[in-house]
Amino acid sequence: MSPESLQQGNLSSPTMFLLLGFSSAYRARVTLCLCFSLIYLVTVLGNLLIVTLVWLNAHLHSPMYFFLGHLSFLDICYSSVTLPKILTDSFSPQRMISFVGCITQIYFFLCFGGSECVLLAAMAYDRYLAICHPLHYSSVMSKKMCHCLVAVSWLSGSLSSLIQAFLTARLPFCRSNMIDHLFCEMPFLLKASCSPNAPLNKAALYALAGTIAMGSFLLILVSYVHIVGAVLQKGAGTQRAFATCTSHLTMVSLFFGAGAIAYLVPHSSSSKEMDEALALLYAVVTPMLNPIIYSLRNNEVKGAIRKTLHRGV
Repeated sequence: MSPESLQQGNLSSPTMFLLLGFSSAYRARVTLCLCFSLIYLVTVLGNLLIVTLVWLNAHLHSPMYFFLGHLSFLDICYSSVTLPKILTDSFSPQRMISFVGCITQIYFFLCFGGSECVLLAAMAYDRYLAICHPLHYSSVMSKKMCHCLVAVSWLSGSLSSLIQAFLTARLPFCRSNMIDHLFCEMPFLLKASCSPNAPLNKAALYALAGTIAMGSFLLILVSYVHIVGAVLQKGAGTQRAFATCTSHLTMVSLFFGAGAIAYLVPHSSSSKEMDEALALLYAVVTPMLNPIIYSLRNNEVKGAIRKTLHRGV
């Protein structure tokens, strides 16, 4: 066998990956399974409630709640990429995932995450128009504009994640099939790669993800700088309108804060538990908290829930 063919064989990717994120103790796995089951149930039911309320209640047929309904649908999809597989692996003796399945999980995880970044920016732009330019709000934020912004969020997330998943799939792994994490996530898959160009590939992949995340965050920041300026200038009426922004600001802080810590803080073997906790925070816990935050801090959503329950009774 020639050296070239031997090298090519050593650089081939494995057909299966072994996920090493779970504890081997039975009691710990039972506890994790129960926690994840409860989190997934609350996530799906809570976000499904928001989608249903926005669809059925005429009082919520406005651009802000149109975006909220799509955000809740995104959160259901986002948590469904990882949690069902995590629940299955919690009792599986061999926590395996195929190479194609791993790349597919990375694609959808990045797709829904990137789409949520852009959608949060669209929601900030909506609040900016409503508070800073109320006279032009209805004409600018038309139904066509709302659909265009949602389409842009889905397309940008899909395109960015497609490129990242394609580049990740082409990395050589030297038959190393162990991923020290709860699910397939790009930083941990890059650690398993043996490519001599791994730092360059990592920089390219992070640049694509950072373009979506940082671009969205800067748009949100600029929107709220103008909103705060308008609130300080126009007085009490605008301050009441600013109350509608608190739920959105809380969601932005949770989503971007947890993601920034998880991706920007260097990963090391000594902080495995911390890496997993951060991953679970932005991949699992944040989608569960979004409907709770909007339900508790938004009077219109609480009113819609009361009306729906009254009709049911």
